[in-house]
Amino acid sequence: MALDPQLLEILACPEDKGPLLYFEEEDSLYNPRLHRRYAIRDDIPIMLIDEAETVSDQEHQRLMDKAEAEGIRPTWEPDGAEAGG
Repeated sequence: MALDPQLLEILACPEDKGPLLYFEEEDSLYNPRLHRRYAIRDDIPIMLIDEAETVSDQEHQRLMDKAEAEGIRPTWEPDGAEAGG
């Protein structure tokens, strides 16, 4: 089951407060800035820094390639960010 779109609009990384990439099929939220992945268990995002997984450079690239290929956008755009850039 997908996370509620309204929830996604307010979810941010607890460490850098930035937007995340939502990988629905992998039950995870990903912060590409810190290479940190947060699990989703029973439709509940586990947004605890201590429980996040730091991914390798190879896994980071896989996730970024997947996001680009599937059109996965950040959960929200930071103030001042322009779409597409």
